[in-house]
Amino acid sequence: MATLHRRTLLKKAALFTGGYTLLPGLVQTAAAASVPFVQDPINLLSDKAAIETTPPGIIARLLANENPFGPSDKAKKALHEAISLSYQYPIEAIRSLEQKIQTFEGLQKDQVLLSAGSSPLLLAAALAYGKGTIVSASPTYEDLLQKAEELGTKVVRVPLTADYQYDLDAMEKAIDQDTSLVYICNPNNPTATVTDAARLKAFCERVSKKTTVFVDEAYIDYLDNPKAVSLMEGLRQGQNIIIARTFSKLYGFAGLRVGYVAGLPATIARLEKYAAGPMSISATSLGAALAAYQDQEFLQDARTKTVASRSFLYETLKAEGYSWLPSAANFVMFPISMEGRKFATEMMKRGVGIRTWKFNSKDWCRVSIGTMEEMQAFAKAFKELA
Repeated sequence: MATLHRRTLLKKAALFTGGYTLLPGLVQTAAAASVPFVQDPINLLSDKAAIETTPPGIIARLLANENPFGPSDKAKKALHEAISLSYQYPIEAIRSLEQKIQTFEGLQKDQVLLSAGSSPLLLAAALAYGKGTIVSASPTYEDLLQKAEELGTKVVRVPLTADYQYDLDAMEKAIDQDTSLVYICNPNNPTATVTDAARLKAFCERVSKKTTVFVDEAYIDYLDNPKAVSLMEGLRQGQNIIIARTFSKLYGFAGLRVGYVAGLPATIARLEKYAAGPMSISATSLGAALAAYQDQEFLQDARTKTVASRSFLYETLKAEGYSWLPSAANFVMFPISMEGRKFATEMMKRGVGIRTWKFNSKDWCRVSIGTMEEMQAFAKAFKELA
């Protein structure tokens, strides 16, 4: 089975599936009742199909949740320096990066599994836990879920609440003796909402006693205090949790492919049977990751630039009379009046790549945060269509 990139640029129907939102004020006053989402099927394309269907000549590449400000200068320098020893298998670099992560997160040996991006690790989880039922939400990031379904696994998707949060109570009720895995993406994709830390930690403490909880923290570095929201503390306490992290987002490594999961030693051993593992990462990417990991000066700078571009996007939408869902990540969702496929096509004609979703028979757009120049290009194209 061909490995799929974690944040595959295009899914079925290329650019033309996916998104939604609320007015910022409505988020605070929305009823607690669940929203009955009706989601169009979204299937990941193969690598070949994604490459062949990606349109050329994009002025503003706002369709893949990439960090246009990275990687850091330190990472670039280390990547270049790693070339001279790239004829060797990068054993020392793998060991060093594992140790760096273990030390920073307070984990023990054999609690970290590296791979070329987190996509192979999501596939490994689908394979390792696919004999039971997987419980998750809708909408959320579909990679692991769709891979599991392709393998014949039953996936139970619980609708988000009216304020676009995980309905943890309903998800817990959906768990039974057949549940082998619970999948949560926090901050969530495509909503960019972040689940209340205290509620999620309490949920994981309870549920991990019944089954394994997989928390995908791909976007957690965009938060002001990632450690306060992360589930790493629960893992340090011995809870049955898997935590996925990637360098593809704030670190700017989408094309360098470095990711990892953290878990209990027995869990890591289980996933290792199905994962490509650390030797799938190039020596140059490992060198860059070692230099970039927890480079707080760079990370804060990238966050600051993201906030500035995101604020510009908010102002653009506000000026045109559009609402949006306040974002805790590097993308924003908002409803559109035009049919999604047509909107994406018209934006692409103007050199702007975006993503659209369809929920409850309504069309929504997801815009990744780009450089200020890219956001200005989006604004120009959007105003012509709004």
